[in-house]
Amino acid sequence: MGNERMKRKTTDSPHSSTDPSEGKEKLRLKQEVGLISGVSLIAGTMIGSGIFMSPEWVLHHMGSPASSLLIWAACGLLAMFGALSYAELGTVIKESGGEYIYILRIFGSFPAFLFAYTSVILVRPAGLAAVCLSFAEYAVAPFYPGCSSPQVVVKCTAAACILLLTVINCLNVRLATSIMNVFTAAKLLALLVIVVGGVVLLAKGQTQSFQNAFQNTTAGIGAVGVAFYQGLWSYDGWNNLNYVTEELKKPEVTLPRAVMIAIPLVTCLYLLVNVSYLAAMTPSEVLSSGAVAVTWGDKVLGSWAWLISLSVALSTFGSSNGTFFSGGRVCYIAAREGHMPDILSMAHVRCLTPSPALLFTSAMSLIMVISGISGLSRPGVGQDYVSLYAIVLLSQVPIIIPIIVLMAAVYLVLAPIIDQPQIEILYIILFIFSGVILYFPLVRFKCHPRFLQKVTLHLQLFLEVAPTTRDEN
Repeated sequence: MGNERMKRKTTDSPHSSTDPSEGKEKLRLKQEVGLISGVSLIAGTMIGSGIFMSPEWVLHHMGSPASSLLIWAACGLLAMFGALSYAELGTVIKESGGEYIYILRIFGSFPAFLFAYTSVILVRPAGLAAVCLSFAEYAVAPFYPGCSSPQVVVKCTAAACILLLTVINCLNVRLATSIMNVFTAAKLLALLVIVVGGVVLLAKGQTQSFQNAFQNTTAGIGAVGVAFYQGLWSYDGWNNLNYVTEELKKPEVTLPRAVMIAIPLVTCLYLLVNVSYLAAMTPSEVLSSGAVAVTWGDKVLGSWAWLISLSVALSTFGSSNGTFFSGGRVCYIAAREGHMPDILSMAHVRCLTPSPALLFTSAMSLIMVISGISGLSRPGVGQDYVSLYAIVLLSQVPIIIPIIVLMAAVYLVLAPIIDQPQIEILYIILFIFSGVILYFPLVRFKCHPRFLQKVTLHLQLFLEVAPTTRDEN
């Protein structure tokens, strides 16, 4: 990270007992993320494969073009309200970790542990695995024209993507953010191409999809909730900057500014892209497309349609980089607070990156890819909102925002479960219950195996890592 160097601190890490150089210089992660990188982290993570695939499903559940556009706008508004609440908390609690650290500081250790346990081991790795699998699908598709790509090839490509992201993020924060900036610019350009194509089509009079635009609108509560879920999948990542608050330059300024730039930008692009899809295709064509962006490219770009497949692959890779960058920080902060093994709270002595936490996240994601259980990531969107409504009620934004988000969160959690119950929800509930069992002996009473400290010391030497300190400012 730029001038990689240690910074002197006087406050010891909670896990300094394993530090072989106790009393000497301590490590902490440097503040390398500025406004541009902050906007890229939010927008770059939000814009993944969702906008290229989810419009079909939002339209399917809502039944009409106009109502589907309203869902996309409402999802953007909800993401904006949530991000404003998080920005308020981030300027007061200037610590990395996002929901985890806010729950810990406000509600205490037990609920924070349950959130970290579920997020670090299950939900975040599953989300990363899902995005990398999406990248792999689009990356290998050109090599198998006219047929489905072999699953073993897709999984190997996704695994290679995860390993590449691990190397990049372990080496240097500035390298990871630079790649994020480049890929965000590329995916914004791709979306602008789709928007401009739609404007041209509308100028030529292709407005059939917008005549009687509310016809066949679905009024069912469950269907609307599922449509919201599909839309919010494309907005997932709006809270990513709060996971790296300690690495922001002037977080009290950068955090709210990045939120106010990134989320309205993404929302406007999503709406315009959906309008472009509907200008090029009828609603029935959108519903039967399978990959709406690719179908749009075939209709509008002709021989240049391959650019869309390339754009989707680049977009998903950039999104996976942002997901990996932020997800590793949750593991790192949870370990620093004593809710994960000590080794995961340490940073590389030269690269100043939380490499053990990143390696753990990588390993869990690889397990998800190989086992094929990455579908648990979508219930994870609901988990974000469960934690969200509990948190925002205690923030200092205008009271109407927490009330709106609270009502939306309860609805988003309950409506899809009632309308389309999924076995994955039961798995997550059982997994959370296992966390309740583990909390008391391992965290509350600190009953750790005696060999664990020796293992930590050996791993510390092998990985060249040392305990870190938080930024007191």
